[in-house]
Amino acid sequence: MKTTPIFLAAFVLSAFSVSGVALVAVTHHLMDGRIAENQRHAMLQKLESIVPQGAFDNDPLEDLIQVSARELLGSQTTRVHRVRKGEEPVAVILDPVVPDGYAGPIQLLVSVLQDGTIGGVRVLFHHETPGLGDKIEERKSDWILSFDGKSLVNPTPTGWAVKRDGGEFDQFTGATITPRAIVEAVKNTLIYVQQQGNSLFEPINTGAVVPQEAG
Repeated sequence: MKTTPIFLAAFVLSAFSVSGVALVAVTHHLMDGRIAENQRHAMLQKLESIVPQGAFDNDPLEDLIQVSARELLGSQTTRVHRVRKGEEPVAVILDPVVPDGYAGPIQLLVSVLQDGTIGGVRVLFHHETPGLGDKIEERKSDWILSFDGKSLVNPTPTGWAVKRDGGEFDQFTGATITPRAIVEAVKNTLIYVQQQGNSLFEPINTGAVVPQEAG
């Protein structure tokens, strides 16, 4: 007779344990979904900030391919978001890597409009020195906005450098390596897009990496 309360207590504890595990699993699933949605929304906002407002009606997060052009784009694979209005191409947005930042690799978003001009550049992540190299962030300075409207003919090839190297782009006081590397990476992205032309807008078929190593 004395064993019944023990079994009952064990049953109650087991029930609480199972319920707790289930609650944690459900909460984790819901939070994962919310985090993913927040990340998607934040990324979409970044993409929208570097193309003309109202200039597209597709979902660039879904209209996506991957290309391979390490020499120009800095990593083994690079994502290319295609921006369209109806069936007409508006821009491509790439996420090249700057491999030679002062404190390590820097990942960018670079929007190249259909006419070959830059719609905008943003920094996705970096490890540059606070107060010096981190001025590449839009919230720290407007330096990154100096690429807006630029192209391979504006400035001329020699102008695609920081002023210390005879180019048109500012460097930071006490920090030249970071802006120098980003200017080079943005120029290389423009070169890549020019080389590929309309092929970057071809319909998605397999979703596989497109082998487009530029020479």
